[in-house]
Amino acid sequence: MAKKYASELIGTFVLVFVGCGSAVFLGAATGVGHLAVALAFGLSIVAMAYVIGNVSGCHINPAVSLAVLLNKKMNVKDFVCYVIAQIIGAIAAAALLQALVSMALPEVVILDNLGANGVANVGIAGAFIIEIVLTFIFVFVILGVVSDNSKANVAGIVIGLTLAFVHIIGIPLTGTSVNPARSIGPAIFAGGNALTDLWVFIIAPLVGATLAAIAYKLLVAKSSDTK
Repeated sequence: MAKKYASELIGTFVLVFVGCGSAVFLGAATGVGHLAVALAFGLSIVAMAYVIGNVSGCHINPAVSLAVLLNKKMNVKDFVCYVIAQIIGAIAAAALLQALVSMALPEVVILDNLGANGVANVGIAGAFIIEIVLTFIFVFVILGVVSDNSKANVAGIVIGLTLAFVHIIGIPLTGTSVNPARSIGPAIFAGGNALTDLWVFIIAPLVGATLAAIAYKLLVAKSSDTK
């Protein structure tokens, strides 16, 4: 049991450290920086999927864990422990990024919000809708891929690429969360608006994941049962 939770902590640490670290030190406004950050998040998932996927399932995201719970593929105790481990991993990654920022040379360009999400570009309502939609897409793909054993060898790649492409559209709008733990870690250290608006990036991904779980049950799972 402890191995599963430790895997989720480490996996979430890697995701936040590499993904948000890319945003911090590369910037994510346009062009190469934007695509690099999207790929950093996606490739982090690919790497972790093939390392800890057979241990914990590589959720590294409370929204994914919620969808798995709703599909009755995990119990409540594991769900709670997964989420706690994921949040701890995200906070630890953000803390290390904060330390690195303080040690960086003056000529290093730093995005000072630690890759935290925000609503400034689209407003609260817009951010809420965007995060619901992007999380729905991401989680819906995950549920479909992991439920089919024939796709096991490529599941990590498909999931990682999906996370990358939702970041491509989401980065200019909200910074892309689709993951409450990923948002909590940086927001704690960034403070200000990142912390004030954090509730959007906790609730919206959970709503999106819930809708994805429902849609998967209604559309995909039932279709498979009738074949």
